[in-house]
Amino acid sequence: MLAAPVRSSVASALRSTARRTPVARSMATLVEEQRLPSKIGGKYTVTLVPGDGIGKEVADSVKEIFDTLKVPVQWEQYDVSGETTGGDELFQQAMESLKRNKVGLKGILYTPIDQTGHNSWNVAMRQQLDIYASVVVCKSLPGFPTRHADVDFAIIRENTEGEYSGLEHQSYPGVVESLKVMTRAKAERIARFAFDFAVKNNRKKVTCVHKANIMKLGDGLFLNTCKRVAEQEYGHTGIKFEAMIVDNTAMQLVSRPQQFDVMVMTDLIASQLYGTICANIGSALVGGPGITPGCNFGREYALFEPGCRHIGKDIMGTNKANPTALILSSTMMLRHLGLESQANLIAGATYDLVKEGKVRTADLGGNATTTEFTKAVLQRLV
Repeated sequence: MLAAPVRSSVASALRSTARRTPVARSMATLVEEQRLPSKIGGKYTVTLVPGDGIGKEVADSVKEIFDTLKVPVQWEQYDVSGETTGGDELFQQAMESLKRNKVGLKGILYTPIDQTGHNSWNVAMRQQLDIYASVVVCKSLPGFPTRHADVDFAIIRENTEGEYSGLEHQSYPGVVESLKVMTRAKAERIARFAFDFAVKNNRKKVTCVHKANIMKLGDGLFLNTCKRVAEQEYGHTGIKFEAMIVDNTAMQLVSRPQQFDVMVMTDLIASQLYGTICANIGSALVGGPGITPGCNFGREYALFEPGCRHIGKDIMGTNKANPTALILSSTMMLRHLGLESQANLIAGATYDLVKEGKVRTADLGGNATTTEFTKAVLQRLV
């Protein structure tokens, strides 16, 4: 199953990073690894941010499934929206909730394009909480054939640097400068995370995706750091390391995706490069954004969300959304909380339903509604 290996690999990656990271390191947030959140009244409290577009519809599916199974999770829900003005106060309340609970489940928040709009709240969450590692696993689903069979690779992205830095200014009318910040400390951190993930999940190869042929200093630093970590710290593991320029990576993904195993990169969300492009391509290879789960980890906090950053505004309110991505993301969250049995039940029922093929939403070639899909999952659970 997709979600099963992620929890153990992430925990190991964080522990390994903690062991290797010195106490003082420039521009890197370093804190002691925290234990999982404690239960209150026998339940874990989780921050829920449904997000924009189809967010509330698919979040309702998750809540209904959890309620039916009596999963020991209680929600602190914040209906933050990136489409409305004046939502800063609610966003800050959601952030305080995340800091208290240390675990969150969220949909995707809309980010306005115009210059008067706020910066991405999706990015702000990751930066403020130093949730530095994004994990998206793109894996072919049994019973749902696509153009390419046997696709199975993980995309691991650095969440907090590169053009995520959001540093830009107009130096002269009509001239804009955007700064891309790269540090050796954070490159080392994400490289170790990727290799630890590979070790724990019996992966054979780590691919560093870059544009160092053009951005020789920024991406050059990232590439050389990954090479050094691979050779000096993981050479004994037998995991192969390779580097690939991002434009070639895009071509290789759509022509021969089976060659990839674990991909590590900086994620330049401002220009939709690197990890964002690869995650969207990978999702399309296995069935689309409706079935691709994701998660984000830092030393203290964990945030679970769909692997593709789409709000689905075109089908908002039509009851046509596929809730699979958020359902599977929620099972990753359950594994993180140590609720293995509930995670197995929910993930198993969801995968079996897709495999059977009788109840599928429109994105998978069917005509089932969100409500009908959720009901079909529940029928397999009760």
